[in-house]
Amino acid sequence: MRELKKLFENNQIWAREKIKKDPDFFRNLSEKQTPKYLWIGCADSRIPANEVLGLEPGEIFVHRNVANLVPHTDFNCLSVLQYGIEYLNVRHVIICGHYGCGGVAAAMKNAQFGLVDNWLRNIRDVYSREKKELDSIAGTIQKYQRLVELNVLHQVMNVCHTTIVQNAWAEQKKLSIHGWVYDVATGLLKDLNCCISSLDQVEDTYHTLKLH
Repeated sequence: MRELKKLFENNQIWAREKIKKDPDFFRNLSEKQTPKYLWIGCADSRIPANEVLGLEPGEIFVHRNVANLVPHTDFNCLSVLQYGIEYLNVRHVIICGHYGCGGVAAAMKNAQFGLVDNWLRNIRDVYSREKKELDSIAGTIQKYQRLVELNVLHQVMNVCHTTIVQNAWAEQKKLSIHGWVYDVATGLLKDLNCCISSLDQVEDTYHTLKLH
């Protein structure tokens, strides 16, 4: 622990500053959380969701993994999704990728990286489905950035394909799924103009409920 002494000192300074601004900050925070947003982002250390969005603790529910994926077999991510929607009543689920993503870059290469290859297969699947568009892009960087965007769009639909989200819509909950990309080089978010708010925006093949 002595090696991490600086982190404890930072924590004490941070806590004092919060109490200085609001003496009841931690007491109120300890009683409940009522976030309106669920952020599913990359585990990359350069993208702290709260800071990027200018939000305080308790205002955003966060799940992060390599390359912001939402595979239908990832029970960790699906559990976060269910808890956020059914118990915290979040109104917005944000899938946020980022330019400069190492996971996406690795998935573009004909190489092995170890255990993570099984995870990156999900991105390779996106590349395969979008191969015609991606192969038409001449520049490597441009192709890479477009795959980052396409990966986000596919993960948005993966979220919409879950029974968790479709049940929420069936119960008339106001819930929207968004696709964004963060630019590490500028600190700015890019809206991919992808916002799914109802089952009728989802391909029929993936409907698990009949439209009302």
